[in-house]
Amino acid sequence: METFEYAITRHSAGEFAHLVYFCSDEGECTLEQVPDAQSEALLRVLNQQGAEGWELVQLEFGKEGVLAFWKRKSKAD
Repeated sequence: METFEYAITRHSAGEFAHLVYFCSDEGECTLEQVPDAQSEALLRVLNQQGAEGWELVQLEFGKEGVLAFWKRKSKAD
């Protein structure tokens, strides 16, 4: 049977200060509001973890930053 290991990484709001989770009070958000540098910062995180065999499960956004949940096949298998 395949088994998996999991990891959670934290990324400060400073790294992602202008991502979509900072929407207007009316709840309006558009992709145009995300600066290229912010997309590139997220891409770096995804590629770094992916190079180590981690697959992104979910991202959670909050005012303090981003939590990323990862999984990969257990090395014992």
